Amino acid sequence: MTAQGQIRKALSGYYYVEHNGELIQCRGRGVFRNRGESPLVGDIVDYTKEGESDGYVMKIHPRKNELVRPPIANVDQAILVFSAKEPDFNTILLDRFLVVLESFFVEPIIVITKIDLLTEEEQAELQKYVADYKKIGYDVLQTYKDDPQLMDNVKSYLTNKTTVLAGQSGVGKSTLLNTLLPELDLKTGIISQSLGRGKHTTRHVELIEVAGGLLADTPGFSSFDFDMIEKEELTRCFPEIAKLSEDCKFRGCLHMKEPKCAVKAALGTGELKDYRYQHYEQFLQEIIDRKPRY
Repeated sequence: MTAQGQIRKALSGYYYVEHNGELIQCRGRGVFRNRGESPLVGDIVDYTKEGESDGYVMKIHPRKNELVRPPIANVDQAILVFSAKEPDFNTILLDRFLVVLESFFVEPIIVITKIDLLTEEEQAELQKYVADYKKIGYDVLQTYKDDPQLMDNVKSYLTNKTTVLAGQSGVGKSTLLNTLLPELDLKTGIISQSLGRGKHTTRHVELIEVAGGLLADTPGFSSFDFDMIEKEELTRCFPEIAKLSEDCKFRGCLHMKEPKCAVKAALGTGELKDYRYQHYEQFLQEIIDRKPRY
């Protein structure tokens, strides 16, 4: 008999399908290989049971989205962890993450850590950026070192969602995961003295139930490229530019040298922030300069 479930873990050629609180260890059918398809963690699938807790994945339901690193499907949101200092808050890196997440229709939640390391002047400067991103429509959480409220705030976003973590390297994504999921004890990059080399810290991807939602137990991405984004799509990945572009004279306007461009006009009035437009320009050039895919 065929039933429907969700792949929660993939390991050594097996797919672990959750159905009514039970995990069924399944193999993929050969037909997937023939079609060049591969089931992913997060997929909604039809499976048949053979024996008590074994079975076969028979069909993959259409995906809302699929990410490459980590390989996971049907993601609702990403918690983007950036630090105010050590490493310094970096708007171009943040915008790079935001653009790729927007391209996959994954909702970003920005978490800025280590606010307490800033001087008053630096805090005032950071708050300008926070106001800008909130005005665009992004949720921004700001936390201090050892902030007891952080976990409660983050957990409130997890309910009924499938979430991945992403962000700057060295800001404590693994530490955040360990706190949310203490049973995992993710390695936070400890060097093994006896072996004299770094321990391998990547793991298989697994979706774990936490705070009424599903959280991927991998610290996600540490960098993003625009391999999957076409130049015509980039406008959509900057929400405020997408809104302004509705008033551009030409459909498909790239907001570079076209006449009567509403985006360039908004830049002149300050309605669009200079740094956001500069990042748009830089990313567009990267996409244009990209080697063609065959």
